[in-house]
Amino acid sequence: MSVLSYNKNIPEKFIISNKEIQNGQPVFKGTRVPVQTLFWHLEKGISIADFLKDYPSVKKAQVLGVLKMANKIFSSEKLNNIYENID
Repeated sequence: MSVLSYNKNIPEKFIISNKEIQNGQPVFKGTRVPVQTLFWHLEKGISIADFLKDYPSVKKAQVLGVLKMANKIFSSEKLNNIYENID
């Protein structure tokens, strides 16, 4: 079960997944920037401001929306259900 299928209410104003764009990898809507790129930047200690400079097609509201969704997903009591479905 993917994180995207876990929460069917993810606003499409932030993320889309289309097999014609980056082979279906979730991207910021209106861009070809994979959402994973944001998390790679953050893991390396790169600020949101610098991420937005690196990827000017991504809007600050999109980044904040994705982070808010990630927070809700990963602080959810249902998080164990996600891990239980990963083989």
